[in-house]
Amino acid sequence: MARIQRRPPARGVEWEFETLVLPKEFSRNVVTRMLVERAEHGGWELDRLRIGNDGKRRVVLRRKIIRQRLTLFAG
Repeated sequence: MARIQRRPPARGVEWEFETLVLPKEFSRNVVTRMLVERAEHGGWELDRLRIGNDGKRRVVLRRKIIRQRLTLFAG
């Protein structure tokens, strides 16, 4: 299950966060491939990974929010 949230900007950078909860049945190789795929094609980077007592992996990914600025041309 994925959950995306946005946090307020810190020092001029805005981040978008996605939280994944992966079951313990997923092998380390499967999880690695999933995270690499998201990094290469979605621009996500690993922010936090925690393995709970129940074996579930809680992964927090982040990526920068790039805002386009309106440019006005003086003519």
